[in-house]
Amino acid sequence: MSQIRHALSIKRADDFAQWYQEVISAADMAEESGVRGCMVIKPWGYGIWERIQRLLDDRIKATGHDNAYFPLFIPLKNFEREAEHVEGFAKEMAVVTHHRLIADGKGGLVPDPEAKLEEPLVVRPTSETIIGDAMARWVQSWRDLPLKLNQWANVVRWEMRTRMFLRTSEFLWQEGHTAHESAAEAKEHTLRMLEVYRACAEEDLALPVIAGEKPENERFPGAVETWSIEGMMQDGKALQAGTSHYLGTNFAQASGIKFQDRDGGQQLAHTTSWGVSTRMIGGVIMVHGDDDGLKVPPRIAPWQVVIVPMLREDDGDPALIAYCERLRAQIAAQTALGEPVRALLDIKPGKAASKRWNWVRKGAPLIVEVGQRDMTDGKVSLLRRDALWAENGKPAFAAPSLEYAAQSIPAMLTEMQASLLASAQADRDRRITRGVNSFSEIEAAFSDEVKNPGWVEVQWSKPTGAALDAVAERLKALKLTLRNVPADSDPADGACVFTGEPAVERVLVARAY
Repeated sequence: MSQIRHALSIKRADDFAQWYQEVISAADMAEESGVRGCMVIKPWGYGIWERIQRLLDDRIKATGHDNAYFPLFIPLKNFEREAEHVEGFAKEMAVVTHHRLIADGKGGLVPDPEAKLEEPLVVRPTSETIIGDAMARWVQSWRDLPLKLNQWANVVRWEMRTRMFLRTSEFLWQEGHTAHESAAEAKEHTLRMLEVYRACAEEDLALPVIAGEKPENERFPGAVETWSIEGMMQDGKALQAGTSHYLGTNFAQASGIKFQDRDGGQQLAHTTSWGVSTRMIGGVIMVHGDDDGLKVPPRIAPWQVVIVPMLREDDGDPALIAYCERLRAQIAAQTALGEPVRALLDIKPGKAASKRWNWVRKGAPLIVEVGQRDMTDGKVSLLRRDALWAENGKPAFAAPSLEYAAQSIPAMLTEMQASLLASAQADRDRRITRGVNSFSEIEAAFSDEVKNPGWVEVQWSKPTGAALDAVAERLKALKLTLRNVPADSDPADGACVFTGEPAVERVLVARAY
């Protein structure tokens, strides 16, 4: 193959972290805001989030949830009621203490000492406590259960080290909260929502994930059980893409969520919470991106097909635009992946080649260029983002007729969606090492000589307390963490690699974002 001139200046293999930042910039997805730890999500990046939001919202509503909205400001006393919860978030909380500013006499502004709040307000880091208050008002009888709520919102967690989409002080997410009559029902719902997340990640984002329970030391503060979906990025690191928590009666006790049971007695509700965020977009970048930029899976692409006419700023342009509009209308009349195809006719000023590469970097699934000669021949020039280069090192344009292109595009989009998932899944599976039977083998797998190691699956005895803390510290020295216990892993049949005791299950170990 001839030498390819890629669209980005930094290659993944050379500096994955800088490559990630360049993709975000080159794809025009987001930028720094000037506010510490916060980002501006630009239209293309936000359009991807809107697609994820719409598809996931449909899945959430299909499981019987209603959307609601709760306050951004939460009284500090709400957190103090649940000690483990407040301890887990205390270092990340942003707090409002005053309600008015005054001039400082030097041309600036300062909080008015006379406007100090009687009680500080925490800027929402998560909403278990404020939603718990509402549930305590709304739930009186077993007939009021289950109560299933979902909220789309922003949250603030004061992060010290930030990275766009992966870890920012403010981010967008959905958080689901439910109350149930029994532990069994609540646990079943916890796993049901975990499956919703798995299906969304794999079917919509083409992001292969492993679902499983988090170890005790990785649980959500105040939870009885935490379950996660974990994706492997191209650099071998794990990304926790979503979590689902069984909270037992801990938050119900703190918030007073009680109900009259079927026998007339008083019981505490069993609650759950679960959430995913704009972090999933970071996962899409790091799983599907390449040295030419982003590749957006068709299901979440704001525009699945972009038509770029090669305008000359002469008398022939109107006819060319009309030809392209005819193509756009025919494409938009088709359906792919269960929805009408989203097709854009890009007639902004600029050279066609420059606009093509802009859309390549953005990751639009299909790019169609049309020039005067194409129109004369009744054809188009079609470029697939997942098969960008030909053997000769040039863009792999196909030249179908207009009618054939319009009719065949839905099948191409469907094939691309499946291909992106299959490719990422195969890459992940070949990089998970199983049969690791000692800690020294873990050390070898993640030694400095191994570039971009994947994950290892080991057997362990599920230690708790101080024994688990000791395991975590040994792994921390290697910059490793316990990820989750895969729900579909083989039964344990050996000794724990950490304690030497009989193993009870298998757990994934990896470096992580």
